[in-house]
Amino acid sequence: MSTADIHKNAEAKMIRSIESFKGELQKIRTGRAHPGILDQVQIEYYGSMVPISQVANVSLLDARTITVQPWEKGMGPKIEKAIRESDLGLNPSSQGDLLRVPMPALTEERRRELTKVVRNAGEDSKVAIRNLRRDANEQAKKLTKDKEISEDDERRSLDDVQKLTDRYIAEVDRLIAAKEAEIMAV
Repeated sequence: MSTADIHKNAEAKMIRSIESFKGELQKIRTGRAHPGILDQVQIEYYGSMVPISQVANVSLLDARTITVQPWEKGMGPKIEKAIRESDLGLNPSSQGDLLRVPMPALTEERRRELTKVVRNAGEDSKVAIRNLRRDANEQAKKLTKDKEISEDDERRSLDDVQKLTDRYIAEVDRLIAAKEAEIMAV
């Protein structure tokens, strides 16, 4: 293994960490409707648990309403029950086969709670990135100890990994700020 391999491996893992954080942010709802909000809701379908998107068409009716159109006749009540029992605080209404899921307006207090949730998720992501930095640095130090690379190469590798870490931590900070602004927008 070379320092380039360590650097490439660390960057790939940091990118995955950022993508995971973006996924977490999508689950945190703002006042606006977003079809991805229902991705975490699971429904029993022929004995196995599947996301709503695998048993129905999920789309937006307007900025505050999600529509769910089941592909099979009997799935409507099951989907409605699953949405209602999820921790999203949504209350779907049935209109024949079509389900309408209105997004309630957020109170100021709830907005502040959501910004705390965003910050905590961001901090978890930063910790994961820092752990990846530590692992990469330990690999470089091991290569030096085993006399596979010089101390200068080790120092360069540590600096490169630190620059990479700083870049991805800044990206997490940018994502946090954007999501907080989105949540606090009335």
